[in-house]
Amino acid sequence: MKLAQHYGDKPAAELPMLFQRILSNTTLDWFRRRKTRNALFSNMSDFESSGDDGDFDLLETLESSTNSEGTESAQDATERAQILQEIELEIKELPGRQREAFLMRYWEEMDVAETAAAMGCSEGSVKTHCSRAVHALSKALAARGIKL
Repeated sequence: MKLAQHYGDKPAAELPMLFQRILSNTTLDWFRRRKTRNALFSNMSDFESSGDDGDFDLLETLESSTNSEGTESAQDATERAQILQEIELEIKELPGRQREAFLMRYWEEMDVAETAAAMGCSEGSVKTHCSRAVHALSKALAARGIKL
């Protein structure tokens, strides 16, 4: 689609090279997005049980797992909650455009084009805002002694 939308006016001899570059960049973007998202967030579907009843409640799942033997200690749970709270605070401290791009891309799982359209800016701007947000969060969390 990108080839047809952006390069329809190019000579036919240039199209194979353009297609390879678009395919390569799109694949690389997908893997980068996946790596970052997996490092920061869990998908709700990761918590779902394999039951066929279709009724899934995350709170019930978390409650049953915390009541079972061999789960994390109260200290570990408190530390984890504090770390999540600090991450949320650092996200709130990001500049508005960075926070907006970061949350759309990695929390809402929107792709670059969707995020750019929602923010009213170019795809390159979205990538820049996301990169700066990730670096700022990494630096701020490292300063607080948090390693993810």
